[in-house]
Amino acid sequence: MNIQLGFEIAYQFPRPTPMILTLSIHYSRASDLLRPDHLLTKPAVPTTAYRDLFGNWCTRLVAPAGRFVLSTDTVIHDSGALDIVVPSAPQTPVEYLPESTLLYLLGSRYCETDLLSDFAWQRFGTGPTGWGRVQAVCDFVHQHIEFGYQHARRTRSAFEAFKEGQGVCRDYAHLAITLCRCLNIPARYCTGYLGDVGTLPPYGTMDFAGWFEAFLGNRWYTFDARNNVPRIGRVLIAQGRDASDVALSSTFGPNELDGFKVWCDEIP
Repeated sequence: MNIQLGFEIAYQFPRPTPMILTLSIHYSRASDLLRPDHLLTKPAVPTTAYRDLFGNWCTRLVAPAGRFVLSTDTVIHDSGALDIVVPSAPQTPVEYLPESTLLYLLGSRYCETDLLSDFAWQRFGTGPTGWGRVQAVCDFVHQHIEFGYQHARRTRSAFEAFKEGQGVCRDYAHLAITLCRCLNIPARYCTGYLGDVGTLPPYGTMDFAGWFEAFLGNRWYTFDARNNVPRIGRVLIAQGRDASDVALSSTFGPNELDGFKVWCDEIP
């Protein structure tokens, strides 16, 4: 299938302001793009690009004073297959994990492993390992957190989501990531597009989505504690330790969000 996706985000700036943007499709999906996902700005400004420490494609620019709009609109080819499910995927002992995964065993800004380790082992330590353990974590998080956009708070951590029992997709991901890390399973945060392909109405407001990947056996697998079912048409933008590593936009000065629209629709 082909999926049309993109966004339009508008800001109001009182003065020229530097920005770092992580809004481009991840390099692992670059060959699936049927047209480039060029970042457009209005008014037009010079931009430069670089790859961050996690391999994500980032853009730097200086937004002018006044209303400033960022947008892109592209088409990507997708297999139409559901997220891969491999119940037999084993848990790799820490001493045999690749060095590149070890960072994702540690606590980070929004994932306080030190505060949730005791609970993780009490709740999941005697259960299955490998895929079954990650799925048990997802089942718990899915039931424990009440979803609602009115619950969104950009400073909420995994431990706060655990205590409050409410949040949005990033909170589900942060809590699941933290519990997996406590259980010696590398886990990393992912952000991207996830439309309603293959799901039944009513459909919610479209937004960027947050999910996570866990390292089992010898590879990374996608998990989604918010939806907790395999989905179709997931398009990755960026990966990192948690949401602080993959912020869609970082602004280095005061501003107000003046408009926000995201789309991700199958092309008939």
